[in-house]
Amino acid sequence: MEAKKKLIPYSVYLPPEYYAKIKAAAKDRKASGIVRDAIVLMLDGGDVFKSGYNKAIKDASQVVYDCKEAQMVAINGRDMGAVLTSQIDLLKMP
Repeated sequence: MEAKKKLIPYSVYLPPEYYAKIKAAAKDRKASGIVRDAIVLMLDGGDVFKSGYNKAIKDASQVVYDCKEAQMVAINGRDMGAVLTSQIDLLKMP
């Protein structure tokens, strides 16, 4: 599995008003993604465009990799999802 990385839990202390917003987002199962995306965008560098672009590339890779139909077709021993994911990952900006 190339696109999806192992996620490691991490605790964060938040001001009450942000805790309430995250708790509300958690009802839609978006809280972890919101926090994870914000951290990734902040830590991937000072260039907001580059960070956003690379995040979009990661998301696109994951969508292709998770496609059940793409996992049914194999090329040289690798499923199509893995092949396309590795090609999409080449678009990331350094």
